[in-house]
Amino acid sequence: MESLQNPSTLASKLQKTLISYHNLDENDWRVSKRLKDVTVWRKPSAEFHGYLYKAQGVVDDDPNRIVDYIRPGPYRLQWDSLLTSMDIIETLDQGCCVMKYTTSGQLWNIISPREFIDFSYTTDYQGGLLSCGVSVEHEGQHQNFVRGFNHPCGWFCVPTTESSTIPAQSLLTGYIQTDLRGMMPQSAVDTAMAGALINFYTDLRKALKMA
Repeated sequence: MESLQNPSTLASKLQKTLISYHNLDENDWRVSKRLKDVTVWRKPSAEFHGYLYKAQGVVDDDPNRIVDYIRPGPYRLQWDSLLTSMDIIETLDQGCCVMKYTTSGQLWNIISPREFIDFSYTTDYQGGLLSCGVSVEHEGQHQNFVRGFNHPCGWFCVPTTESSTIPAQSLLTGYIQTDLRGMMPQSAVDTAMAGALINFYTDLRKALKMA
């Protein structure tokens, strides 16, 4: 990926990478976890030694409102149970920013709290939106956190109903490949990632209903 000196080039490469994931054949994926309304798949990542995860489910609302709750901004920290802090530390070109966020410990703190510095980009996609991101190198690591690294990740949100339909519905598909770093069993990482993605949909749906 390009450096932050070229945010438009970085955004373009990031978008193309996410679309390539979105176009992968169904046979490339193996089911990791499934509930009645959310499925999580995985495949070996081409970026690092871990897995690329895919999550998909229908969410009751229109893409603009859903993505407002996902991308960096005032809503995300209010509902995402995994996050403990989030700050936009730099605003770049339109639709681009750099954010710093921390996550809570998982699996009885087998996975300790993590800190991430991500470049984030949101753009139009097939009548909906794509909000994507990738970690970037940044100084000032907090001593109480392990610095994790997100390889290209993102959320596609496209409408499944006409704009006049009430309630509106959208198909939300996410691609996540996070190198948590540190020493831990791969089985613990797999359990944590699949569970966190399921919880993401649960928390998001509750937040949208309450708003």
